[in-house]
Amino acid sequence: MYLNKVILIGRLTRDPELRYTPNNGIPVVNFTLAVDRSFTNQQGGRETDFINIVAWRKLAETCAQYLGKGRLVAVTGSLQVRNYETQDGQKRQAAEVVADVVRFLERPKDQQSSGDFGDYGGDQDGEEEIPF
Repeated sequence: MYLNKVILIGRLTRDPELRYTPNNGIPVVNFTLAVDRSFTNQQGGRETDFINIVAWRKLAETCAQYLGKGRLVAVTGSLQVRNYETQDGQKRQAAEVVADVVRFLERPKDQQSSGDFGDYGGDQDGEEEIPF
């Protein structure tokens, strides 16, 4: 048995970008998480990794609607490496995390309600509920 599981906590570096696949209109969102490393460098500071995240279907729409630059989130998913060719013919690789669950770890600054906030995803059929 093989295991491909990634758990990250970080802040969005920019607002999510929602698109739809050209053939069948499936929602897909991309965003980047800034994740601090767990150890310090020689100068005593922490280095940061910038990790590309992809979410599909209802999770993509929820992320696009409720997340923004600077929001703290936890992402659970799997690592995917894909190969592609640039317009000038160069072969490239891209590593990204395909999100299964996105947990909002803080409220947006403009939200005053005491409603629940939390996990989204895990259901690829898009049946998850939004608690606010």
